[in-house]
Amino acid sequence: MTSLSGGQAARAGLASLLLSRYDVFLLDEPTNDLDLDGLDRLEKFVKGLRAGTVVVSHDREFLARTVTKVVELDLAQQQVNTYGGGYEAYLEEREVSRRHAREEYDEFADKKSSLEARGQMQRSWMDQGVKNARRKATDNDKIGRKFRSEASEKQAAKARQTQRMIERLDVVEEPRKEWELKMEIAAAPRSGAVVATLRGAEVRRGDFTFGPVDLQIDWADRVAITGANGSGKSTLLAALLGRLPLDAGNAALGPGVVVGEVDQARGLFFGEEPLMDAFAASVPDLEPADVRTLLAKFGLKAAHVLRPAATLSPGERTRAALALLQARGVNLLVLDEPTNHLDLPAIEQLESALSSYNGTLLLVTHDRRMLNAVSTTRRIEVADGRVTEA
Repeated sequence: MTSLSGGQAARAGLASLLLSRYDVFLLDEPTNDLDLDGLDRLEKFVKGLRAGTVVVSHDREFLARTVTKVVELDLAQQQVNTYGGGYEAYLEEREVSRRHAREEYDEFADKKSSLEARGQMQRSWMDQGVKNARRKATDNDKIGRKFRSEASEKQAAKARQTQRMIERLDVVEEPRKEWELKMEIAAAPRSGAVVATLRGAEVRRGDFTFGPVDLQIDWADRVAITGANGSGKSTLLAALLGRLPLDAGNAALGPGVVVGEVDQARGLFFGEEPLMDAFAASVPDLEPADVRTLLAKFGLKAAHVLRPAATLSPGERTRAALALLQARGVNLLVLDEPTNHLDLPAIEQLESALSSYNGTLLLVTHDRRMLNAVSTTRRIEVADGRVTEA
């Protein structure tokens, strides 16, 4: 198993699932690393199950095709909410629910503020009436004194009544603001016109042969790379970046290329040193306080940055890798299954950041919604070690 690609290991896990018979199925991110064929098999399996099935997933298309109920763990409000219907119905109902919660709080806050202002004015009038009564207490106008006294008492009664109205209001707690990831990809100065090339490139691993491949990636190309599990997509990336020794042919990176990468194994931060130290070593020009601030923006607080990087979850290591893209300028961005282990807000922020990134992009993903959301200029298909361009 350790010699398999991430996608092949995922398919082996899927095979064991398809052969199993249980009363309850618990699937934790089952779509990670699966190719389109594997996703189709998994979806058919889940939809055909008569057993109770609980899925933890951030694959939006998979959720839209399979689930009939959504249980949301709302960290911001510290609530667990259940929504009937499928995933799309959940999105709509959640939006309506959040809007109503905000409207109810705003109505409560406005009413309370208005009553408090009225009470303050009534108390001010009452105090002013008492002062006038004391100032004119020495005159002989008994009728005037009585009138002023009654007026003050009326204002006091009105103020007490207003206070009771405030106390009888049904308190509506203000919805907590959700933590929002705001992501950008820092741009390095542009590279040369030719970013990376493969010429007659071949890699042989046992019975598997990758290539020969002739491929040129130019400046500002935005390339989507697709293919079945084990077809050679990660091998293609490693060869283009010059990290993989070739058995034949040659590979070259162009001048001025600065690579930023999120690899499939999330191996960038996987050592025993604390995340803070590992991250700082990658951006030596950043002050420690700035490193902490940046990681905090990606949801990695004090409890995370002092832990050995290897003890972080895959999602937390993915966030750290994305934070590095914001800290260090790049002009060749290489993303290998970037949505694996990411939550939905982070996925949406990544898609938004990619829309404004103007460098060269190599994107390997089976996330169907990301493929539709991210603008690309080329699409490359890898099959059985062969590379073709659509």
